[in-house]
Amino acid sequence: MAHEISAKMLLENPQRIEPALLEFAPPRVADLVAEISAAAASLAGALHPRAAASLAELVRIMNAYYSNLIEGHNTRPAEIVRALAGEFDADESRRNLQEEAAAHVRVQARVDELAAEGTLPNPTSGEFIRWFHAEFYQSVPPAMLIVRGREGEYEMKPGQYRTSIAQDVAVGRHQPPSGPYVADFMRYFSERYRLDDLGMAMRIISIPAAHHRFNYIHPFPDGNGRVSRLMSHAMAHASGIGAHGLWSISRGLARGLGDRTQYKRMMDFADSPRESDLDGRGNLSLRALTDFTAWFLEVCLDQLRFMGELFDLDSLAKRLRTWVERDDRFKPEVGRLLEEAAIRGEFDRGETSRITGLPERTARRVLNDACAAGLLASDTPKGPVSLRFPPDDAEAMFPRLFQTA
Repeated sequence: MAHEISAKMLLENPQRIEPALLEFAPPRVADLVAEISAAAASLAGALHPRAAASLAELVRIMNAYYSNLIEGHNTRPAEIVRALAGEFDADESRRNLQEEAAAHVRVQARVDELAAEGTLPNPTSGEFIRWFHAEFYQSVPPAMLIVRGREGEYEMKPGQYRTSIAQDVAVGRHQPPSGPYVADFMRYFSERYRLDDLGMAMRIISIPAAHHRFNYIHPFPDGNGRVSRLMSHAMAHASGIGAHGLWSISRGLARGLGDRTQYKRMMDFADSPRESDLDGRGNLSLRALTDFTAWFLEVCLDQLRFMGELFDLDSLAKRLRTWVERDDRFKPEVGRLLEEAAIRGEFDRGETSRITGLPERTARRVLNDACAAGLLASDTPKGPVSLRFPPDDAEAMFPRLFQTA
């Protein structure tokens, strides 16, 4: 009986998530932090801010696509774009997937805006985490709020933690804390991962740990995986490696470094209890947390490098020219316009003839073709035009962007 009481007390003690941080970064983790910082800085400075902002819109769609894949759902980019425009599939199950993906894009867009404004709150605060969940679920169909608990189905309240035993869950072999104790765990979580108390290097190191420990607590009845990925995205911004939203952790987690099952295996491995007195001083394994942190940071670096190569200005310009040449909808001069917009961010419509080397009337027609296809656009009918990346065309421009293997 005493043993059962002791086990129950540990199960509901917020210190159960310790170790929450790596007190000392081993050399491989320290090296990864340095490489990630350099790769993020390079990616952030690769493009004109206007071109980067347009690509960030595409990355948000990519992020939602891969986040859905992690949940076992395949929603193509074109379906996500239609959902953002309020156009949904007639099939209810497909519509629900579109709703989820569109919600992810909207929440991440707001996070990117807050980061750009310099007003991003602490991503690990309880208030902001509840905001993530509430924003994600605020406009989904009512059927998507119905979840199954220990005593049957009930309606999940967006932005509210689990509060009762009836809402208890099991995640594989892992038993998260009971509903009545979730708020205590999340207060402890927010204190341990308060980014204001950490230096920039430790902020980066804390992202994998916070990602795992949040899912370990499993504070919401549903949607924890999505919230954790959005939180990690916000933490990257707050740690100085957000690169204007030009990369996605979801893509890396969905693909892994070796195969698509790695993320699930590594999350399960990080659940491991402490093995011996040499394995840290907390309830969970320090060795497992260290290995998970290194793996997660390797995934981040892999994605930063991938995006850096994809969005490098020279590489992007060449990619745009090649794509235009292969598409019989456009004259070759469209490629020059796209390249000019990539380099300068935007250009006046009156410059089209000079850029293309075509007579003014022909140049105007070429520009109109690019605008009609959504490749160039402006904020006003006669204003300067800047680069855009329509998702349907982007899959052809960047064929590896939406790969699953």
